[in-house]
Amino acid sequence: MTDMRQALYLIADEMRGMATVGNTFAGNIYEVERAHRIMALAADIAALADGTTPEAMQGEFFAEPWHRASPAIGVDAAVTDPAGALLLVRRRDNERWAMPGGLAEIGQTLAESVLRELWEEAGLRGRAAHLLGVFDGRLWGSQARTHLLNIVFRVECDTFTPVAGIEMLDARFFPQDALPDSLHPGHEQRIPEVLRRLRGAEHTYIDPADSTTAAMPMHQRPAE
Repeated sequence: MTDMRQALYLIADEMRGMATVGNTFAGNIYEVERAHRIMALAADIAALADGTTPEAMQGEFFAEPWHRASPAIGVDAAVTDPAGALLLVRRRDNERWAMPGGLAEIGQTLAESVLRELWEEAGLRGRAAHLLGVFDGRLWGSQARTHLLNIVFRVECDTFTPVAGIEMLDARFFPQDALPDSLHPGHEQRIPEVLRRLRGAEHTYIDPADSTTAAMPMHQRPAE
């Protein structure tokens, strides 16, 4: 059921993106109407996943700005203390543990955003030192309602006494071999990869991709 719900969310999000682009570049009223119809259908699909009414979800979809970005970009801070323990925060919304992080903000670089999230959620200041990985949430169990990309930075701190922010229940360092079981969706899969890169075992992670044998769109290629 969870996989089906996630699939419906992602279909709805892709349709929402198509409707956004269609409305932006519409050349006539008929294309505008088509874009709004696609947006309404996207909201209906999301309502099926959410278990709510189409009317309620359509209100939510149409209330959002047309240019709400998706893929959405999330940033996470990987912070270790001198003993190598990993900093985690316990979220108030689901009581699960996660690396400090959240959505990147307009007007900030990704590195600035991750430092802001670290300060807000764990009360620590630091320096974004290294990009550890770029993870597509669809492939890493994020269970988000939108297509989410997770950007993970290694952050160096001078002090190691975290204080949970108002959206968190707790913030503490865990030995790498004694992480809590109740991790936030996606973190239980990403954290092992992050720890490998913190240990210097691998370069920056990217989800594998190879276009040499893949079907590619041809509408923007000149005729041969």
